Amino acid sequence: MTSGTEGPATTRPTSRDVARAAGVSQAAVSLVMGDKWRGRVAATTAERVRDAARQLGYRPNLAARSLRMGRTRTALLVVPALTNEFFAGVYTGAARVAAEHDFGVVLYPSPEGTGPARDPFPSSQAALDGILASSMAADAVTTLRGDDLPLVMLDSDPGDPATTTVNLDLPDGVRQLTEHLLGLGHRHFLHLASAVDSWTFDVRARELAARTRQMPGTTLRTVRSPFTVEGAQHAAERALRTSGLQTPTVIVCDDDKIAAGACKAARRLGLRVPDDLSVTGFDDLSLATALEPELTTVRLPAEDFGARGMAALLAVLDDRTPDTSPLPVRLVPRGSTAPPPLTTAP
Repeated sequence: MTSGTEGPATTRPTSRDVARAAGVSQAAVSLVMGDKWRGRVAATTAERVRDAARQLGYRPNLAARSLRMGRTRTALLVVPALTNEFFAGVYTGAARVAAEHDFGVVLYPSPEGTGPARDPFPSSQAALDGILASSMAADAVTTLRGDDLPLVMLDSDPGDPATTTVNLDLPDGVRQLTEHLLGLGHRHFLHLASAVDSWTFDVRARELAARTRQMPGTTLRTVRSPFTVEGAQHAAERALRTSGLQTPTVIVCDDDKIAAGACKAARRLGLRVPDDLSVTGFDDLSLATALEPELTTVRLPAEDFGARGMAALLAVLDDRTPDTSPLPVRLVPRGSTAPPPLTTAP
């Protein structure tokens, strides 16, 4: 004889149970839970199916579905490095959208930076459903994707019509920044440009040159800088010491980290920011508000960017047209910019 009580036997709810509760067919349940209902099932019906699934505690058998569809439900996000928090935001946004569709995202910092990425798996084509590549060149992920693996490029050259590309509106960000500086009266610009060979930095350089050329009497000098605070400090110091007749009144930096180095260089040379020299960045990292004065910069919506990229990859996998419109960016004016000193004003 045994003592105690046994709970009632429980069975895992099935798609048939959901179909019965929602008053639809099992095929409709499969479409809705597989996120393939658009154009096949009414939105109100899809919501009714989701409500029934939530109430019953139903979860699709992802392992069986993956085998049936030939999918791993895993995407790879390739980034140049993990030392820039921008990529952490991209991952957060991508992972959030992926989770909503029962996908996983593996983050892979390329050992070669922006150069060719080695395959972290015995075979990416067998282990993955698709690749997101942020701030990489398309040919840098050739080894990973092979001939068949879907690819979405983020912050990259959109020149290949066969590759889906999602970008930030960088030209408009540079426009906002340049108009802000010209409006303050700046005419002599020093561009502290990243030494990293990347499409995103090339866009910023071209747009800055084009915008400053439109204002008569404006000068622009470009100096390459390592992508570190210390390297940027040394590059800015050398540039300011050898500025010649046209002393710059503003340093435009390709990134907030480079801007932090420029601010240190100014202090080392006895210059006050922004009284003697204005400094701007790009990205709006947490570093921007840790500096004193706080940094004028262009805010890039990293999480939204990653989310848009993941949504585009899911669309490609489902043979839908992805949204590839550029994401808006926004100038954030802070204390590191002011009108140029009177002795150097035009």
